[in-house]
Amino acid sequence: MRFWLGVTDNRWFDYLSREGVDEVNFWQPSGRAPFARLEAGAPFLFKLKRPFNHVAGGGYFVKFSVLPLSLAWDTFERKNGAATREAFENMIRPLTPDPKARDPDIGCTVLASPFFWPKESWIPDPEAFASNIVRGRYYDTTLADGARLWGVVRLRLDAPVSANMASEPSARYGEPMLVKPRLGQGAFRVLVTDAYRRRCAITGESTLPVLEAAHIRPFAEDGPHEISNGLLLRSDFHKLFDLGLVTVTPELRVEISPRIRGEWFNGKAYYRLHGQRLANIPEAVAQQPDVSLLRWHNEHRYHE
Repeated sequence: MRFWLGVTDNRWFDYLSREGVDEVNFWQPSGRAPFARLEAGAPFLFKLKRPFNHVAGGGYFVKFSVLPLSLAWDTFERKNGAATREAFENMIRPLTPDPKARDPDIGCTVLASPFFWPKESWIPDPEAFASNIVRGRYYDTTLADGARLWGVVRLRLDAPVSANMASEPSARYGEPMLVKPRLGQGAFRVLVTDAYRRRCAITGESTLPVLEAAHIRPFAEDGPHEISNGLLLRSDFHKLFDLGLVTVTPELRVEISPRIRGEWFNGKAYYRLHGQRLANIPEAVAQQPDVSLLRWHNEHRYHE
């Protein structure tokens, strides 16, 4: 198993270790990932900078994406490692290639189920971790240094979970293996946004600030944070979809409720799309809208 040991901003770690979050954005000021072949579910460990120089926790890799700073904040908020957007910008903007840019793109590494160890459980930097490494490096459990580091990490993960760690069954931490990350709302939004290639499923609109990840079956009603339970929608269609005034049939056709006309005497811009096939769906079949979930929305949400 390959995993990543990433050099971590100490302030970011300190803030999040006290927050008890279910996911984090391990951001970086550039839009290029330092790792190229990290698989979803691989461990991603946090190596603190000087003066600490210890491995102090980690999470499980979900996805790397490039987002405007404003959208990264809207998506993850305090899970970016700061209490306010102003504090977040103060941390990252000075490090971007153009600190004066209106809304710079930043790299976003989405991690699920993060864990933050108390100081007495921190692991000293591995001997082979060179002092001039500024972003991080891969380790492989089939090699001696990777097996040695993972063995120590595993002891920490098998220990009783403290209040500021994400609660996961300890059995998942046993043998070196990838895990299926338990996705949070932020990860869901990033995954759906990228799966739909940043275009609205209904209209094809590609203005990123107005695109939102909609759950077909709401998370509060047992809908999973999975791409197949998502649609990337323009914000007005998202609202109408949640209200049951718009739906998508199992045949991937758009239906517009007559109640829009009946209650607001309007809706011409929407009715033009009635009966049309979705303008955009993910290329991967497994990421396309789940037929059973679309049927649920048709039967339990949509107002004919």
